[in-house]
Amino acid sequence: MEQGTPERAKELAVQAKIVESEKEAAAVAAAELVRPGMAVGLGTGTTVGHLIPALARRGLPAVRYAASSPRTEQLAREAGLAVHDLAELGGRLDLTIDGADQVDRSGWLIKGGGGAHTREKVLAAAASRFVVIVSADKIRDRLSPPVPLEVLPFAFPFVVAALGEVRLRDAPRSPDGNLICDYLGPIGDPERLAARLAETPGVVEHGLFPPSLVSEVVIGLRDGVERRSGGRSR
Repeated sequence: MEQGTPERAKELAVQAKIVESEKEAAAVAAAELVRPGMAVGLGTGTTVGHLIPALARRGLPAVRYAASSPRTEQLAREAGLAVHDLAELGGRLDLTIDGADQVDRSGWLIKGGGGAHTREKVLAAAASRFVVIVSADKIRDRLSPPVPLEVLPFAFPFVVAALGEVRLRDAPRSPDGNLICDYLGPIGDPERLAARLAETPGVVEHGLFPPSLVSEVVIGLRDGVERRSGGRSR
């Protein structure tokens, strides 16, 4: 089928509808994990866009939310959810729910397509449980670039010189005023690359999330969801 034909456009539209349906299925399943009185972290992205109305429909009392980005905070408040600063919640959460750009078979994630991966990683680490919600197309045998980076503006030239294949993203700055970049080099061993990126001065945070941070991955399917345990001990 030739690219750009009406048949191809129709096929892409059907595929996009399936993906959105899978995202919604994962989000609705994860929303059921929230209980009255919990403190819950909310990530950023299109899958969280399905999560917020699912949470609002549940109408749970005394649930307090922490948002990873101004956009998520706006959507949550518009849906009637009570959003608080992380400091107001004592720096600890019962549960964080977020999407991912890629999930490999060993449980490593790439996050940061929306440029909020630093705050997302903070909310994931602050929670007793971190649940990842994705559509089936996000599951990969191996991770592939790009890997999002948040970089201090002052340090950008050094980071490029140190890491080589780094591109400044044509996007707004992070919620904390830093540059959003993408590392385009090979990933190979995610653990080794994560250590290299973390050790580079000027890199505030990278978008590689280890399996040890993840409690569960909820994968939306056409006929329901699949749940995979993460590497995080309870």
